[in-house]
Amino acid sequence: MRATRHGDARRRISALLLFPLLGMASGAAYAAEPIPSVETIVIRMAQARAENQARLRAYNVTRNYSLFGKERQTASSEVIADVSFIPPDVKRFVIQRASGTRLGERIVRLMLEHETEIVKNNGSTDMSAANYEFRFVREEELSGQNCYVLEMLPRRKDKTLLRGQIWVDSTTYLLHRTEGQPEKAPSWWLLDARIVLVYGEVGGMWLQTSSESTADVRLLGRHTMLSRDLEYKMSELAAATGSAVPRRFR
Repeated sequence: MRATRHGDARRRISALLLFPLLGMASGAAYAAEPIPSVETIVIRMAQARAENQARLRAYNVTRNYSLFGKERQTASSEVIADVSFIPPDVKRFVIQRASGTRLGERIVRLMLEHETEIVKNNGSTDMSAANYEFRFVREEELSGQNCYVLEMLPRRKDKTLLRGQIWVDSTTYLLHRTEGQPEKAPSWWLLDARIVLVYGEVGGMWLQTSSESTADVRLLGRHTMLSRDLEYKMSELAAATGSAVPRRFR
């Protein structure tokens, strides 16, 4: 009889200890939401992109470019550029100063000239179903934000399209990161190019805020260009909309 009482007591204690864990598990299962289909993710990306474009305001950004060779400890060239944007499709730049090898300034000028052309026809490079086929890869946390990682496959051979992956915020459906290789070589001088783009909130707008481009430069070897936005200046109208919050899609 005593052994039975002891056994019942042990079972009751075990149940009490296990109950909080079961509650946590059931709560987690209840909180988890199913991952949308790729088609739904792409549609919500387009909606988020359109809303962000509606929030765009004129701004000027001071940007730092650092060029590294095989040795990543010290930059072989440093360039500071001012880039101005006037919605919807005007972008201009001025090189403020450059130091080190002349290659760095030449590359920066090419990059910025490319930016000024791309902004005139954003539709040709958008992360959209018109330009890419998308495939779901995984769900992953990036910088504290839950993201859907999608593989992007260009629908045509074009040096402005990337083959790689994107990290899409599972709440706002804005991009946090793009990583890939140009579908077509940018030029005869560059081989095995790889590009990483990082995005963030600036004055109520969602913008690209840094990048890393790596490629083999013919006759010169492997080089990496890092860009980082240092300071933004916006009009009063832009500042007034700085509290805008990206829409949550559910």
